[in-house]
Amino acid sequence: MNGTRRSVRLFGENLQEGMHVCTFFRTSDEKYRVLMPFIREGMEQGDRAFHIVNPTLRRQHAQRITEAGIDAARAEVDGQLEIMGWDQAHLRGGSFNQSEMLSLLPVLLNGGRTRGFPITRFIADMAWVLNDPAAPDRLLEYECRANLVLPKAGDIVICSYELDKFGAAIVVDALRTHPIVLIGGIVQRNPFYVPPEELLRELNQRESAETGRTASA
Repeated sequence: MNGTRRSVRLFGENLQEGMHVCTFFRTSDEKYRVLMPFIREGMEQGDRAFHIVNPTLRRQHAQRITEAGIDAARAEVDGQLEIMGWDQAHLRGGSFNQSEMLSLLPVLLNGGRTRGFPITRFIADMAWVLNDPAAPDRLLEYECRANLVLPKAGDIVICSYELDKFGAAIVVDALRTHPIVLIGGIVQRNPFYVPPEELLRELNQRESAETGRTASA
């Protein structure tokens, strides 16, 4: 599993090391059409696939991978494919804990290298946000801070958003926190991306202003 790395490609575009990507789709079929070439290429190159999904749809997700010509069952046994329900990740313990997830994220990614895989191709279904009423208000900061903790060792992290489930505010927040955006199978440098240090300053200023208004009320 070691040796010279080939380029990581997504719909014909080379991705740089440590990329944080957001993708938007409207149907499940569209999501798999867009992401399956990325998944298949990784399996063929010996990369590790780590997917966070709705726990009730875990079996269907594995079946989709199998239907794409990948032996999902064998890949799971070999450790090349790991499918985790969001109840074991973002919603571990029943609700979203930002600090815990930011600590867990690099552990999950670096775990692939300890097993000999060159990189991990990580895909997270972001619909977990809708299962914790408090999570949408913390999502912007979480996605921003994720840019600071993601390992810079070639791993590719894709956050997948279903447009019909999310409001415009969350879509805008996603655009501000991902340097690469994938829409309809087209990879683009994201002009709306804000570097995490700059965005965290903005969030701190916003919080201070809100605290001041509350104190003066």
